[in-house]
Amino acid sequence: MTNITGGINIAMKVPSHQYEAVIAFYRDTVGLEPIPEKLPAVGFRLGPNQLWIDEVPNYSHSEVWLELFTDDHAAALGHLAAKGVVRCDPVEKLGEGFRGGWIMNPANIVHLVRTPDAW
Repeated sequence: MTNITGGINIAMKVPSHQYEAVIAFYRDTVGLEPIPEKLPAVGFRLGPNQLWIDEVPNYSHSEVWLELFTDDHAAALGHLAAKGVVRCDPVEKLGEGFRGGWIMNPANIVHLVRTPDAW
């Protein structure tokens, strides 16, 4: 079996009408350290993880998306498919040559399964 581990990125998909308030919550109320290297993306350091706040104009409620790392994304995605895991690649384009894909857990939480650039 292919090795799959937890990734470092957590994406919070937030409707436009809540976006600025959510950013202010993590920046001003909670006081998390911003991640300025990836501007205009808005992110905060969340312990060993990175929390990314993504504005999604057509959403009515927020969602949390998680990341899984693997040394072989094709084998990992094949293993997960064989176990009946739902692929959901149309949720967000990953770009040409991206080494990964989107899946959903049984509660419809989106996960990015990918081989990190450093591997």
